[in-house]
Amino acid sequence: MELLTEELRKLLISGGAHVSIKDATADIPFALLGEKPYGLPYSIWQLVEHIRIAQWDMLEFSKDGNHKSPKWPDEYWPKENSPADKNTWDKTLKQIADDLNEFIELVEQCDLYEPIPHGNGQSILREALQIADHTAYHTAEIIVIRRLLGAWR
Repeated sequence: MELLTEELRKLLISGGAHVSIKDATADIPFALLGEKPYGLPYSIWQLVEHIRIAQWDMLEFSKDGNHKSPKWPDEYWPKENSPADKNTWDKTLKQIADDLNEFIELVEQCDLYEPIPHGNGQSILREALQIADHTAYHTAEIIVIRRLLGAWR
């Protein structure tokens, strides 16, 4: 079980075979956060905020039987193309990191296979894999947008 827990921790933090959300969002010029190049449906801000909301929802679901998920899809996506200010952007990135660390604590402390009592068969393992998969998918989109905007290495 220790090996699986360690591999999940690595997957959630660093991505392994792909760029981490932390690296994908580092050093983006603030002015580019709201850009939607070439007819793409989302801006970097919208993708990052969506990652934050979805990850927060999966964390809260995993630990709180009284948690009410946002309404899909409207409440999982911000309406604004860009954050209100730099502080809002920084708070979003901090919450993603903080929530991820809290979820990793659940991974390290819980029986990964035990069904979540208030769920429909979900387990911490399933939620961990879903967070990793969802974040990786949208992180790739962030990188594509950064490349199109000339803001990727």
